[in-house]
Amino acid sequence: MRSLTLPIVLTALVLGAPVAAQAQTKSPDKLRYGQIAGSVKSVSSLALYTAQRKGFLARENIDLEVIRLPGVHHMIEGLDKNTVDVSHTATPYLIEGVLKGSPTVGIVGGPANTIFSVIAKPGIRSFADLKGKMFAMSLPVDTISIASRLLLEKHGLKESDYRTTELIGTQTRAKCLTGGECDAVPLGQPDDIVFVAKGFTKLADSLEVIPVLQFNVIAARREWAAQNKDLAVRFARAFGDAYRFMRDPNNRDEVVRILAETTDAPPDVARAMLAFYYEPDRGVMPRQAEISLPGVAKVIELLGSTGALKQPLPAAERFVDLAYLKAAGLQ
Repeated sequence: MRSLTLPIVLTALVLGAPVAAQAQTKSPDKLRYGQIAGSVKSVSSLALYTAQRKGFLARENIDLEVIRLPGVHHMIEGLDKNTVDVSHTATPYLIEGVLKGSPTVGIVGGPANTIFSVIAKPGIRSFADLKGKMFAMSLPVDTISIASRLLLEKHGLKESDYRTTELIGTQTRAKCLTGGECDAVPLGQPDDIVFVAKGFTKLADSLEVIPVLQFNVIAARREWAAQNKDLAVRFARAFGDAYRFMRDPNNRDEVVRILAETTDAPPDVARAMLAFYYEPDRGVMPRQAEISLPGVAKVIELLGSTGALKQPLPAAERFVDLAYLKAAGLQ
């Protein structure tokens, strides 16, 4: 019996070995990730770079191809045209696209409350000094513009008290400020910290008027996500790992290095950015890539207040699908 059993066992092991080896060497799943050119060197892309550099995407057997999109309107358009599978997008553009018929939905959370600072020329020391001056705004639907107008109003300025110009992108607004055409602009990080260090004036930041928000999400076409649920769940899990890694104080030095290298910010500025977000926690970054439905509802409310959305306002649940985050144990 022993002489018969041993060959059978050996044969089973030999025959099973290729199956196991095949499972271990399965080719990574390709995933096309849309990223607008304006956010390549932004802190909003830190989770992407962390997921890449720390191997979280590779661990989920994902081969991520980052596809540069030329502007904000292409974040949803790229999904509609099937040039990308998932796309990092500001929530207002997702809402706008869905209401126009786009079959897209938010499946992974991004920076929940991106902070924009009002940065003014060195000679301007208060909001009152902005009377009659030029203030750069983004698109009217953008929460950057909404927050800026709320800040100006809170500090005593009516829309007739200042002039505006529409400039899309932090770098474009920063150039307007340094060139002298603009007297004040909203800037994200690291630009606001760098400008203050150069002698420009920070008057306030957006958290003063918008404390709860879901500023960014990663969206996908509903049909694609449903047909590729396992891949979508693994993708969500990789970003959840990235945000947890970013949040851990024990990883601060490494996250500073990643941030400095990807934004071209000096290490001291990168460290100041992370301290700004996490010391104390200001609700800027998600804990593990979750999506805040109250934050999405707040975006809808803000868009309604500007007239960009008509009553009755749509429900937040229309624009997100939490199934993938829940399957990944992140929501």
